[in-house]
Amino acid sequence: MAGGNVELKLVGQWASAFVTRVKLALHLKGLSYEIIEEDLRNKSELLLSSNPVHKAVPVLIHNGKPICESQIIVQYIDETLVGVGPSLLPADPYERAVARFWAAYIEDKLVAPWDRVFRVKTDEERGEEMKQMLAAVDVLEGGFKECSNGKCFFGGDCVGYVDVILGGAVSYAKANEAIFGAKLFDAAKTPLLAAWMERFCELDAAKAVLQDVDTVVKHGKFLVAKNSARASNN
Repeated sequence: MAGGNVELKLVGQWASAFVTRVKLALHLKGLSYEIIEEDLRNKSELLLSSNPVHKAVPVLIHNGKPICESQIIVQYIDETLVGVGPSLLPADPYERAVARFWAAYIEDKLVAPWDRVFRVKTDEERGEEMKQMLAAVDVLEGGFKECSNGKCFFGGDCVGYVDVILGGAVSYAKANEAIFGAKLFDAAKTPLLAAWMERFCELDAAKAVLQDVDTVVKHGKFLVAKNSARASNN
């Protein structure tokens, strides 16, 4: 991969969809980087000093300077390492604003309730969060139609910023049915997103960095069981 004199280190954790976003962006750009796997139960001094506010992954360290939060990191990679690999954000200001809107929508309406699904105490609460997620997916189907203009990706003919933001969660989307019994991107209900996911998984970058779905299923079931046991003991 490319990189020249650029030194890139990614502090991450294998299961994190947020870290996967950054890995996807780096691979799409053809950039070499060092992955530093973090134990989130025993956070390293490197993580704590690099992200003292949130103390969370991912953190990209670019020539010794830390950048935090996955969406900010992906934008930073695209805007700072100009001329390296394909652009992720559109050049047109309006199209760039639209891409950022849908990325924020994914974060607020899909990823946030998705995270809560693993942490809630009751099946009733989990069902409510799942309902919110499925409603968000229905809206996102329209977002894909708007952004793609009938082409293969949110970015059009090529993978773009929104593809990377949603793509980081593809392994979890595929695992969701096995963990919770609900298919997120259903070809019958959201055919555009279902087809997008299959195309995305065929990308070289996706094959290189997406988590193994069976491993994600095991990890997800473990989280649900752990949080359910914790809730029953309270």
